[in-house]
Amino acid sequence: MRFVRLSGRWRIVGADKASQLAEASQPLIVVFWHGRMMMTPFGWRHSNRVHVLSSAHRDGQIASRTMGHFGVRPVFGSTKRGGASALLRLGRILRDGDIVAIAPDGPRGPRMRASAGAVHLARLAGAKIIPLTFSARANHVFSSWDRFMLPLPFCRGVILWGTPMEVARDADTAMLESSRKLLEQSLTDLTRRADDMMGQTAIDPAPAEESAGY
Repeated sequence: MRFVRLSGRWRIVGADKASQLAEASQPLIVVFWHGRMMMTPFGWRHSNRVHVLSSAHRDGQIASRTMGHFGVRPVFGSTKRGGASALLRLGRILRDGDIVAIAPDGPRGPRMRASAGAVHLARLAGAKIIPLTFSARANHVFSSWDRFMLPLPFCRGVILWGTPMEVARDADTAMLESSRKLLEQSLTDLTRRADDMMGQTAIDPAPAEESAGY
């Protein structure tokens, strides 16, 4: 990952707002699609304050150990299964002034379909949500469920931040669902923009019917 970063030409676009929120110790949730996690630690200088929600399964442990080399700390759990305890732990982290990162389609999909965990957490902690993604001119996209993108050494790439969004503290069920859909669409649009900047064919989300009950 460091070799890809150092050998390539990478632009970081739109990080100012995220950095301002982090420097002010405001509660902040960074969201990225599972297939676009590889270059996220290089998107700003605050990675050592990030706690990422990770699956306790083997693949989640591998990913969390990898991210640990960049100062990112894992919080094992799920916002879907036994979600209350994970949300409470993440809420405490946010109130202490640190940052939470979530792949809202993880750990097993459907691809690019957001669960409601991030918006519930934002309401609980009064946190802003900000999307993050990347794309690269030269890459390999795996045939895994998340279509994981592996940028190649010496490539051109872009790390792209989106616009922060808020969830009202008094949001009801309908408002939470509206926020979830907005998060999903914003992150998908941002990823398509990054792919367009790098001349890549956009990867589509999993069909909506696969998301039933997610």
